Amino acid sequence: MSKGKYRFNPETLTYDKINHSTKKIILLAITYFSIFVTVGFAFMFIWLHFFPSAREFSLIEENKVLRSQYKVLSEKINRVELVMNDIAERDNSIYRAVFEADPIPNEVRNAGYGGINRYQELQSIPNMELVLNVANRIDILYQKLYVQSLSFDTIMRLAKNKTEMLKCIPAIQPLRNGKFVSGFGFRMHPIYKTVRMHSGIDLTAPTGTKIYATGDGVVQNANFERGYGKQVVINHGYNFSTVYGHMDKILVHQGQKVKRGELIGLVGNTGTSTGSHLHYEVRRHNVPVNPINYYLNDLTPQEFSALLEQSKMANQSLD
Repeated sequence: MSKGKYRFNPETLTYDKINHSTKKIILLAITYFSIFVTVGFAFMFIWLHFFPSAREFSLIEENKVLRSQYKVLSEKINRVELVMNDIAERDNSIYRAVFEADPIPNEVRNAGYGGINRYQELQSIPNMELVLNVANRIDILYQKLYVQSLSFDTIMRLAKNKTEMLKCIPAIQPLRNGKFVSGFGFRMHPIYKTVRMHSGIDLTAPTGTKIYATGDGVVQNANFERGYGKQVVINHGYNFSTVYGHMDKILVHQGQKVKRGELIGLVGNTGTSTGSHLHYEVRRHNVPVNPINYYLNDLTPQEFSALLEQSKMANQSLD
C-alpha cells in the first residue's frame, strides 16, 4: 500500500486517498509559520519586559547602590546644615551681641541663590533630580560658610579692638548726683500737654553742675539746637552717639576729641525747658535707646537695680 493519507468513505465503505493541492499546502505552511512567529514574538516580549538582560540587571544593581549612597550623603548634608544653622544662631545671638554688632539676616546668609536657575543645562537630562537637589543644597552651604567666615573675621577685628570699643561705648552717668525726673519712653510734654515720646532721660541738678562725657569720642556738634537749647553731640564710633541738652555753658568745640569722664559743659535751662536739668540721650545707629542700659561702669548691681526702678517711676518731664 502506497504512502499517503486516507479518509473513510461511509457510502462506499472504502478508504479514499486524500490529495492536497499545492496551494493548500502553501496556505497551511503560511498558517503554521504565522502561528510560530506570533508565539515567538509573544515569548520575546515577555522575556524582554519581565526578565532583564545581564546589562539591565547590572544597571539596576548600580542604581540601588547609587540611591543608597545618595541617602547617606543626604543625611550627612542634613547634619552639616544643622551644625551650620546652630553656628549662625550663636553668631547672631552671642558673638555679635557681645561686641554690639548687628545680627546677619537670613536673606543675607542665603543671598545669591533665590530665583536663579544655576543648573538649567542639567534639567534636560533624564533622572537628574537627585543630583540637582544635592548640588543646590551644597551651593547654599557654601554661601552660608562664606558669609559666616566674613562674620568671624568681623568678630575677630572687634575682639582685637574690644579694649578701645569699651572705652568708647557710653558707660557712666553724665552727672555725679543728678536726680531722675523723667525716664525713657512716652511722657506728657510739660509745655505742649500732649503725650510724646521722650527719647532720653531728664536729670535735675542746679545750674552750673558739671556734665561729663560718658565715653571716648569726637564732638560732632556743639551749638544751640531748637528744643535742646545749648547741646553737645558726641560720636563715639561703633554706631554709638550721645546727646547732652539744655546746657548753661558748652566747654568743648566741634571736632574735639574727648575721653570718658571729661568735662564737656554745665547744666542749664536753655531751649524748651521748664527747669534746670540735663536731657541725656544714647543713640545706636542714630536711633534713641534707653540710656539706663548703659550705666555700667560706676554702679554696683544693687545701685543699678535701684536706679532702674527709679527711672521707671519717674514721669515728670521737664522738656
